[in-house]
Amino acid sequence: MTTTLPGWLQPLADLAGSVEAEQLAPRFPHPPADARPSAVLMLFAESPRGHELLLTERASTLRNHAGQISFPGGRADPGDVDPPATALREAQEEVGLDPLAVQVFGELPTLWIPPSNHAVTPVLGYWRSWSPTLRPVSLAEVAEVLWTPIEELIDPERRFSVVHPSGWKGPAFDIGTETPLWGFTAGIVSRVFERVGWSKPWDESRVRPLPEIR
Repeated sequence: MTTTLPGWLQPLADLAGSVEAEQLAPRFPHPPADARPSAVLMLFAESPRGHELLLTERASTLRNHAGQISFPGGRADPGDVDPPATALREAQEEVGLDPLAVQVFGELPTLWIPPSNHAVTPVLGYWRSWSPTLRPVSLAEVAEVLWTPIEELIDPERRFSVVHPSGWKGPAFDIGTETPLWGFTAGIVSRVFERVGWSKPWDESRVRPLPEIR
């Protein structure tokens, strides 16, 4: 039985039915035909610290995006019936999340990650029964589980940009980890929060070196 979505998440549910790919990934909105179908779980919850978003630190030994901060998720398996099935299965495999405890309330447009050639569908979920029990299931995939307060993500003092030697410039967030939140995940967080009216003005001239790409 579907439960009522809390009011603070309703703008996100509304966004899922209206936002275009170009509004979330202006440079690479549409995957090519040979991109690998994938999904990530953008999981929200309410904890004693307030409204939170689930992030993970990827293992430093992974082939792609090693050591970066990301949403749980990965490539679709043949048995996955849709992107939510992929995102929930991957979250269970990575951090032990019970798929039955998650209320999926929308999907964002499928976007392209060129370096790994993945066609990624962000899936929006709400974990009503939040607890601090999630842990990396396999340290070969996930180094750490990072519940991150929304208030920290929208704090102007934690916002900055990173610039690639090629000239690419993208949003980043200081979330208290050695490696900041940047890249694809930071772009989704930044643009989604802006479109639902959660973002606060910040110093857009603040730029830091791009973290080492492994």
